[in-house]
Amino acid sequence: MKTREELKKEIRALLAEKNALMLAHNYQRDEVQDTADLTGDSLALSQSAAGSGAKVIVFCGVHFMAESAAILAPEKTVILPRMDAGCPMADMITAEELMEEKGKRPGVPVVAYVNTTAAVKAESDICCTSANAVRVVDSMDSEKVYMVPDRNLAHYISRSSGKKLEWWNGFCPTHERLKPEDVLKAKGENPDAVFVCHPECRPDVVLLADHVCSTSGMYRFAKEIKANTIIVGTEMGILWRLKKENPEKKFVLASEKLICPNMKLITLEDVLESLREMKNIVTVPEDIRVRAKRALDKMLKVPRQW
Repeated sequence: MKTREELKKEIRALLAEKNALMLAHNYQRDEVQDTADLTGDSLALSQSAAGSGAKVIVFCGVHFMAESAAILAPEKTVILPRMDAGCPMADMITAEELMEEKGKRPGVPVVAYVNTTAAVKAESDICCTSANAVRVVDSMDSEKVYMVPDRNLAHYISRSSGKKLEWWNGFCPTHERLKPEDVLKAKGENPDAVFVCHPECRPDVVLLADHVCSTSGMYRFAKEIKANTIIVGTEMGILWRLKKENPEKKFVLASEKLICPNMKLITLEDVLESLREMKNIVTVPEDIRVRAKRALDKMLKVPRQW
């Protein structure tokens, strides 16, 4: 059995040989993030993929993320090392279900979280990330806005936006598992700590937070905050980079339940095999890709919030 370092060395050699770029989402296994060329949130990685000179993109994340890379960079080969790495929240709404909801709300713009399939993006007016959702919603030329698929993100946005929001009843199972009692327990054990959480968390958890932001926002928050201990309310994979960039600080996961099994599927062995055999290629039908790209392009014109 090969060691982690041996696998990393083989992967890096293959990446160079095939003019490939390896991307890893913030929630991936530590060793996958450590091997990747770039780590970050899903959209930033897809943008990096599109802007790179690489011919092949190895996207270590979940299916909708690889789709986003394929939407923005159709001329590149996009590999998802594990095709069974899906996102339960993205799968909670289909394009057909969204079309039905649109029929109930004629003229109401649809804002789709990037955590959606390409087909759902194609039926939406604009996309948003957790980092720019408030700005995107407020940019809509309508008093009413319909958001899909995350009810928790939508609820969070409704507290800050002047728009009248309605939303689909989807959620992230991992963030949903974090309960107020988990946060209060962590705070009790770390009385001098600050608590930062993702807006995909439940509203009663968000109310306990000192700061609410995207994963990329958490990296900035950790560097800027004076507190020495930070309680983190998002998937555990984020701890690898937080600790690496802030070795003098203590990071406490708000709950041991904050583990996304889908984000932990991809191993270094999977990366090596898929790259060597050039398999598990993700593509998006052109008619869907063009319409989904239109929704993403509209979003990219809206400035980031955090």
